[in-house]
Amino acid sequence: MPLHPVLAAVTDRIRDRSANPRAAYLARLENARAKGPVRQALGCTNLAHGFAAAPAGDKIMLRELRQPNIAIVSSYNDMLSAHQPFERFPALIKQAVRAVGATAQFAGGVPAMCDGVTQGEPGMELSLFSRDVIAMATAVALSHNMFDAALCLGICDKIVPGLLIGALQFGHLPTLFVPGGPMPSGLSNDEKARVRQRYAKGEVGRDALLESEEKSYHAAGTCTFYGTANSNQMLMEVMGLHLPGAAFVNPGTPLRDVLTAAAAQRAVEITAEGAEYTPVGRVVDERAIANAIVGLLATGGSTNHTIHLVAIARAAGILINWDDFRDLSEAVPLLARVYPNGKADVNQFHAAGGMGYVIGELLDAGLLHGDTLTVAGPGLARYRQQPVLDAAGRLAWRETPRASADAAILAPASAPFSLDGGLKLLTGNLGRAVIKTSAVKLEHRVVQAPAIVFDTQEAVIAAFDRGELQRDFVAVVRFQGPRANGMPELHKLTPILGVLQDQGFHVALVTDGRMSGASGKVPAAIHVTPECLAGGPLARVRDGDPIVLDGERGVLQVRVAAAEWQSRQPAVADLAESRHGMGRELFAVFRANALGAEEGAITFHAAEPGTSAAAAHVAPVHDHFALAQGAAE
Repeated sequence: MPLHPVLAAVTDRIRDRSANPRAAYLARLENARAKGPVRQALGCTNLAHGFAAAPAGDKIMLRELRQPNIAIVSSYNDMLSAHQPFERFPALIKQAVRAVGATAQFAGGVPAMCDGVTQGEPGMELSLFSRDVIAMATAVALSHNMFDAALCLGICDKIVPGLLIGALQFGHLPTLFVPGGPMPSGLSNDEKARVRQRYAKGEVGRDALLESEEKSYHAAGTCTFYGTANSNQMLMEVMGLHLPGAAFVNPGTPLRDVLTAAAAQRAVEITAEGAEYTPVGRVVDERAIANAIVGLLATGGSTNHTIHLVAIARAAGILINWDDFRDLSEAVPLLARVYPNGKADVNQFHAAGGMGYVIGELLDAGLLHGDTLTVAGPGLARYRQQPVLDAAGRLAWRETPRASADAAILAPASAPFSLDGGLKLLTGNLGRAVIKTSAVKLEHRVVQAPAIVFDTQEAVIAAFDRGELQRDFVAVVRFQGPRANGMPELHKLTPILGVLQDQGFHVALVTDGRMSGASGKVPAAIHVTPECLAGGPLARVRDGDPIVLDGERGVLQVRVAAAEWQSRQPAVADLAESRHGMGRELFAVFRANALGAEEGAITFHAAEPGTSAAAAHVAPVHDHFALAQGAAE
């Protein structure tokens, strides 16, 4: 199938925009590769340190410097359901690679925080920046120069983007991502949302709410709704960084364990010492990034990836922006209905055909680059397959049926649920923002109402509890950007705004912060950039200003006379509370150094030739440190 002209045009635009930084990145990759297996360059003292604690058999192989040594970088902890399964993986991996004459070492752990636990709490202000901490921790783990490839064990919101950003700094190393899988289905997502709204209205108490949540989040594995965690797994598959079909196999099952072992052995096969050398910096190219955006749009994935994909791309010397998301969204049909834009969960999505079906439909429609390099080999067609166990319990592959097993969950590209990808770019005199429309009914996509201005989500909730929001309005929640307070998700606003919308009021949210990766039925202009603390116009909005949020035409505007608008002084927020407590003091340098949402909210960056003016216009590092010290005092 010929490539769709919009996908071809956007990819060409990305390639042209990225020419200089991508060339510089690939030059660094080739320079690192030319040095050969890295352990051979280590001094004897260095090398002895590197395998001093290894088992005797592994030590012999590591000393000989001939067999591949695979790094394990893991986000394991046993508090968070999605990461708890990773406890068993290192032993499985080491056994698998020994079986093919190689070794593996646990190179390092990375932090893994859960937005579900920190949602609406002070710790949420560390969440976005934890991605960059994870990237740096990944780099530390790989910096020992002991490895020929890497296996990244991660699954949730900031963890996978952070691991990939870190791995791309070692772009000459092959890297596979090894998922843990979703928990089995529990209480339906619709019923969970219904109980949350009843609690917001005071119809049920805390005991009923907690019982509902426990039935939803009840076992090891990722949450089953289609938020950022499961969007991550989709992305790793469509980018060719998973083994085919690995994303949504439940933890603790024989198939999950066999896939983990197979990923480890595949890492050995694609090192520079073999015939199928597949460095991660070559896998993640302009085509893979375009494929990632397409996959996000076709499945109604998390809005958080309008930030994370920008940061991932930049780590590989590739420059994308929200125009690319917008243009592709107009051409990419919505093929999946998974909560919050449908009733199904990811287990039902997987059973209906899952990623194999989606990738197959998009390939047949010319909406994916089929000629990408993947960890499974050249070409994305292999990802039409599903993993199964044969009669002997061995891993086998079968073609995904061409027909959806559930037409309410997966639709063909010829008859999609929607002709567009359900993600819009909003522009106007309030800046640039994104809105996820795939879960918003047509009658709610355009809101024209007076603004009510808040500086915290707690203030919105308090106004609701006082009965002050029983009317048409646009909640403008300011000073929630990366530089202000780390850009926390404002997920606690979803139930109360949903209640008001159900009561017949025209309501919407406009914020320079984030919503949940499972942004739902209320229209929300999020990630407004520039943010208020960086001079964004949202700081000039006052109570009663008429706001237009038009999710159909892509408009975000305040209707105030030009002279009055220009004469207004921006509001100043008291951000002292976001500077201290819960470790926020340690993140002052991140807040001071963060780029805007459309630039990936990156906190580390260098002005490569060809980067955007905004990315290049950063103060020297010592100035940022001074700014951070001042902000913390």
